[in-house]
Amino acid sequence: MDLHNFLRSRRSIRRFKADPIPDSVIERILTTATFAPSAHNLQPWRFVVVTTSVVRARLAKALTNKMRLDMQAEGAPEAEIEKRVINSIRRIHEAPVLIVLCRDVTAVRADTPEEATMAIQSVAAAGLQLLLAAHAEGLGGNWICWPLYAQEETCQALELPGTWEPQAMILIGRADDVLKTKELKPIESLVITL
Repeated sequence: MDLHNFLRSRRSIRRFKADPIPDSVIERILTTATFAPSAHNLQPWRFVVVTTSVVRARLAKALTNKMRLDMQAEGAPEAEIEKRVINSIRRIHEAPVLIVLCRDVTAVRADTPEEATMAIQSVAAAGLQLLLAAHAEGLGGNWICWPLYAQEETCQALELPGTWEPQAMILIGRADDVLKTKELKPIESLVITL
């Protein structure tokens, strides 16, 4: 398979087999993620690898409690809230590995909004590199933004250093999902050539 076809074949996986992922594979994935570009080469990304059931349960509780409160404040029906909470807990417990992608807030040249944005963009680049590295290992992944909506709760649940700001959570494992054809907007509608 040529490289473009490989890159285009990555999909977001929402169901995983229970097969454990060897530590050596996770280390290769994380090492490859660190080769992502970063503004000023500051490498602001930090990774929290979650595999234990105790930490998963603590994180699931923190994230879904915040989700429940947010949905209640928005006036969502209780049945819908409960369905999302149950599904979220299932996904956290089902994926063999969770990687919480964080930004080190001190990894900037200056304390400006532009520097913060560049650091966030750099962390996102590492997240994509991580997903592609998992794909190269024959694994599936799914980028979840829940920690971004519950940064304080995520920090407390994972006992993170004070300078680590959660940005996303990536679920990793062997796919137990039917892969769908990805619906893409036509490239012509996305590009301006000058």
